[in-house]
Amino acid sequence: MADLESFRASVRSWLEENAPKSLQGKAGDPLATFWGGRKPIYPYPDSKAWMEMMAEKGWTVPFWPKEYGGGGLDKEETKIFNQEMARLRLPLPLSGFGITMIGPTLLQYGTEEQKKKFIPEIVRGEIRWCQGYSEPNAGSDLANIQTKAVADGDDFIVNGQKIWTSYGDVSDWIFMLVRTNTEGIKQIGITFLLADMASKGIDVRPIKLISGNSPFCEVFFEDVRVPRVNVLGRMGGGWEVAKALLGHERTMIAGMGGRTTSATGENPIEAAAKKYIGQRDGKIADAVIRDRMAQIQMDESCFALTVQRNSDSMKAGHNPGPESSMFKIYGTELNQKRNELMLSIFGPECLGWEGAGFEKRELELCREWLRSRGNTIEGGTSEIQLNVIAKRVLRLPD
Repeated sequence: MADLESFRASVRSWLEENAPKSLQGKAGDPLATFWGGRKPIYPYPDSKAWMEMMAEKGWTVPFWPKEYGGGGLDKEETKIFNQEMARLRLPLPLSGFGITMIGPTLLQYGTEEQKKKFIPEIVRGEIRWCQGYSEPNAGSDLANIQTKAVADGDDFIVNGQKIWTSYGDVSDWIFMLVRTNTEGIKQIGITFLLADMASKGIDVRPIKLISGNSPFCEVFFEDVRVPRVNVLGRMGGGWEVAKALLGHERTMIAGMGGRTTSATGENPIEAAAKKYIGQRDGKIADAVIRDRMAQIQMDESCFALTVQRNSDSMKAGHNPGPESSMFKIYGTELNQKRNELMLSIFGPECLGWEGAGFEKRELELCREWLRSRGNTIEGGTSEIQLNVIAKRVLRLPD
């Protein structure tokens, strides 16, 4: 216990002395997110320095092994680290699919050479990843992928198309599923491959959503050469690796169900209700809205505690299992309910799309609500998750 208290004191002292004052209080601010990569966009002037100093200590991913650039912290130390970050309301120095998805999968399935190459680059924010799973005819039926990788000496020649590739237009590398065998059971012919997005023959085209944004892309592969050493796991073993990564992805997506705060630390739902509905006798004037607000807050708290228990288990060496499907359903549906509540609070002020007459936040909310409609589709639809829960958690018969 004394060692942990000493560790807490050292973390607190270092953060107070080194964390940029301009970033303190920015936790929960989506604009503070930094993704790294070859073409970095720094959200704040101090974001670069913040990321670099944290990477130097391994604290961009504090619980990853030290030999690959991580912080090497155990479960209790990681919890203390997170508490001290939260105390100063500091934003994460680095985010992205490298940390939440492919990094943990590399640590589990990667060769020593792959770990030494990619993990330090992820920790230092030098590489940004995107995911190449879905195809026009292989979304929920992921085993139906048709993108082919044909062996040619020390390389594969890759041809095909991926779709709904988040941030494919700004990413450096892609982790993808390819078909290396067309005979027998579909899953057995799938291989997990890592490819440089700068490779000749890759064409990326953004997809514009109803919200007006373009986080998703189509990615086309035409005679793209990818070294065979970039296979993650074994040839034909991509389905196993893909399922392991999906556990990490669904846990990440479930995070959108967590409690939100504004850049100033206040509850945005409560602040909106006070502004657009008003108060009577010290309470939000609309009783129905009050009930919905209370339900959301209770749901957020219960969900956060449950996810934390799972997170603690993962940091002790447990990889996400079928329970991630439960988190994915609950977290995404909770985020949709939160957006719908905000619509009810804002009323007609949230229906603007552009132009005069609406505040910036009112225009943003309309787009956020539209974007949230995709939450229960991306990362595997809720129907797919329910099937996973039925088979792998409840052990129900087919």
